[in-house]
Amino acid sequence: MTGDKTKFAKLELKEEGFVTYGDNNKGRILGNEVIGQLCNKGFKVMFESNNCLIYDAHGNIVLIGKRVNNIYIYIYT
Repeated sequence: MTGDKTKFAKLELKEEGFVTYGDNNKGRILGNEVIGQLCNKGFKVMFESNNCLIYDAHGNIVLIGKRVNNIYIYIYT
């Protein structure tokens, strides 16, 4: 999940409903898309047991998420 709209090839904006995270906190749904769109834009997405890494086409890390309570939490880009 990210607030950076440029990371999506196509983003359908919504202002309805909530999502419940693995730690039982909730967040408002503002839009949706699928992670495969990142791959379509040339990014490589790699999930590991403790983190998620997203690389650009040049092999640079552009986003890191840390796995906490079975969810990936955004750390930095």
